[in-house]
Amino acid sequence: MKKILTLALAMTATLASAQTLRVGMAYDAGGKFDKSFNQSAYEGSLRASKSLGVQLKDFEPSDPSQVIQGIRSFANEGFDLTIGVGFANNASISQVAKDNPDLYFGLVDDVSPEKNVASLTFSEEQGSYLVGYLAALNSSTGVVGFVGGMDIPLIHKFEAGYTAGVKAANPSARVIAQYVGTTPEAWNNPGKAKEIAGSMRTRGADVIFAAAGASGNGVIDYVKQTQCLKAGNLPSGVTFKTNNFAKITKSASYKAACAGNTRPMFFIGVDSNQNYLGDFDKNPATMNHGLTSMLKRVDNAVYALISDVKGNKFKGGQRVFGLKDGGVGYAVDQYNKALITSAQVLKVEAAKAKIISGAIKVPTK
Repeated sequence: MKKILTLALAMTATLASAQTLRVGMAYDAGGKFDKSFNQSAYEGSLRASKSLGVQLKDFEPSDPSQVIQGIRSFANEGFDLTIGVGFANNASISQVAKDNPDLYFGLVDDVSPEKNVASLTFSEEQGSYLVGYLAALNSSTGVVGFVGGMDIPLIHKFEAGYTAGVKAANPSARVIAQYVGTTPEAWNNPGKAKEIAGSMRTRGADVIFAAAGASGNGVIDYVKQTQCLKAGNLPSGVTFKTNNFAKITKSASYKAACAGNTRPMFFIGVDSNQNYLGDFDKNPATMNHGLTSMLKRVDNAVYALISDVKGNKFKGGQRVFGLKDGGVGYAVDQYNKALITSAQVLKVEAAKAKIISGAIKVPTK
């Protein structure tokens, strides 16, 4: 009886140990609650924690030089999986992975050369094409903006896809593009992004897509502050060509600030669904200023990786998430369903189908 009891206890302990997967998350600049890229990764890990019984530990560096220390601490503690969120963590993840070939690692947004690193990348240009298409269909001036965070090839993919989508919907439309900076601080400088949004408005841009991490909050703040373009302030050569939102109920603040011949301003969110951030008066029944969001499903990618490790199915190397597998997309919900007509959705879905089939080749630069 004692032998049976001992064996049963040993089996229970083994099962409990097998079920408790430990995952370390090392976040990028902006922190895990940046309402964008990092937060999407966090939400994916949180979902895994709740549904897969995973134990999570976070590391948010106050300085980029600290990243490798956090990643190494996870490895030293024998964590089953350590995920570096953001391309800036590539060097640190790769070095620690090389030093710990018996452990698993994940890298979001870049490709590591190490065999025990799963590199999770995305076809950002595909989702950006769709929101660019919507921007062109809804711009009253035919001038739209793109605010990038750090001036790097990754964000050039967003810009290239966005521009292609804009031009596909309206060949005569113009895209104004500008980047916040050339260092990692560009992801967390909302003040600079706000200035850029202001300069774009003076040039006639009424829809601005920000792929800039936490800096994108500056674009949202600017749209909240100004709300609209006024005919008398439009630059030479720019006029109001459409008035798509004339019949939508406006907030009291909008009516007060935007009387006369005006058109609303909109931002396009990124990574996470940021549509709700455009509900400036906390009333979904009035016009929302978030036209849509380019969804980059970092949460799905992170969850899939953790699930693979949990099921002993880990594979190193690059994995690309695009429109075909729900890795990117655009958001329509209670906040913007009055802005995006069913006819527009049909057009965007047709473009989406062509991208998936290969009939439309979206540029990446």
